[in-house]
Amino acid sequence: MLTYNERIELKEKLTDGEISLELAKELYWKDYREGQRSWHTKDWKERRAKILKEKCEICDSTDTLTIQHRSHPKKYSDYEREITRKHTQIFKETNSDIDKSEFKKHIVKNYDYIAVPLCTNCGDNRPNKRVRKLPQYRCAVCQHEFDEPIYKSLEELITIFYADEEALDVRDKCFVSKDKWKNNHNLSNIKYWFQREKAKTKNEETIGKEAFLLYLTDDIKYLSFADTITACRRCASNYDLKNMELCPNCKVHYKGIQYPTCIQCLPEDKRKAALEMIEFGKEWHTMHKELGIN
Repeated sequence: MLTYNERIELKEKLTDGEISLELAKELYWKDYREGQRSWHTKDWKERRAKILKEKCEICDSTDTLTIQHRSHPKKYSDYEREITRKHTQIFKETNSDIDKSEFKKHIVKNYDYIAVPLCTNCGDNRPNKRVRKLPQYRCAVCQHEFDEPIYKSLEELITIFYADEEALDVRDKCFVSKDKWKNNHNLSNIKYWFQREKAKTKNEETIGKEAFLLYLTDDIKYLSFADTITACRRCASNYDLKNMELCPNCKVHYKGIQYPTCIQCLPEDKRKAALEMIEFGKEWHTMHKELGIN
């Protein structure tokens, strides 16, 4: 695992084009092990010792002090998705026209088309299929009864889509992806993912480099101990695990970080209402547990 200074150097070399993205990733992930954490390294411990204060900056306790980060870096995959979305939008704005035959080939290759049954009278896509009564179908819109619905061919659907992407006929998610996920899509969804794939192919190197540089920037900020405070174990665990911090009024009880004070410091009427809500929640949870409801 690279040290703090080595990561800074790696970012500078990648930014200046001294090394390729492929090499930068190889150097960064070299010797990386699943579950390994930065704070277990010698580099972290040595730099941590220089900035760790003598007491908790929240409650003044001296019990088991640690460095508490107020923000955490995102995963590389998050940055990659973010940058890919940006380049997809640019691609959509500059390449709005998609060849119809190419689009159809893409659909046939990657999706199964499950045609939607339509009313033979008004063409609505919501005919009710009856089990015991004939004719078997009855349109919910025009009340027309019929034995066999009609269907639009893939070619017809694509033609309608190219004429009007917002048309009612093309809103149904009647395409099932052929991958292991078997997700349902409509033509607008398919077009977006088609354009996204083209954008990724066209800008693969740029997307990868932008995403990795953002990831490195965030990672370096985290390792630099910027936006950190010294906290005791209790304050740190409440912040990390429960999203709570010490009440600034009483400095005794903890509160959700979105609230100005703890429950105990609220005016009597609001405190009573809050406690009643908490008690109701506990009773509700107990009832669900007894009934076997998760």
